[in-house]
Amino acid sequence: MNTAPLYHGSCFCGAVKLTASGAPAGMGYCHCESCRHWSAGPINAFSLWPPAQINVTQGAEHIDTYHKTENSYRKWCKQCGGHLMSEHPGMGLVDVYAAILPELPFAPGLHVFYAEGKVKVKDGLPKFKDMPADFGGSGETVPE
Repeated sequence: MNTAPLYHGSCFCGAVKLTASGAPAGMGYCHCESCRHWSAGPINAFSLWPPAQINVTQGAEHIDTYHKTENSYRKWCKQCGGHLMSEHPGMGLVDVYAAILPELPFAPGLHVFYAEGKVKVKDGLPKFKDMPADFGGSGETVPE
């Protein structure tokens, strides 16, 4: 019997539905130029999951993928253009955009690529110049 929490999400039009089970590996905010450009927003709220915890339950045929670099394979719904997630092969994780999972109690723990950001946030969370060392970054933090 699986008692892990199950979070439901969908694209903007609802053609693609997915679930995320258990607990994410991490949550936070990304300020990198790629995420800002892709999301058309100043900051991207992320929730990182092991791929086995993500399940597309409807509309897989409507998902398309683009990768500018090998770091991120961004996925969206071909019907509405709604963004869904990014696969990060180097980390072995999938970023299901936090807004896609409305039931998930979003509890950010850090900011990544803060040095590239355009918006300064004073929330007391660690601000990494790029990424934590255990995710392949320098591990260097910068002031709020």
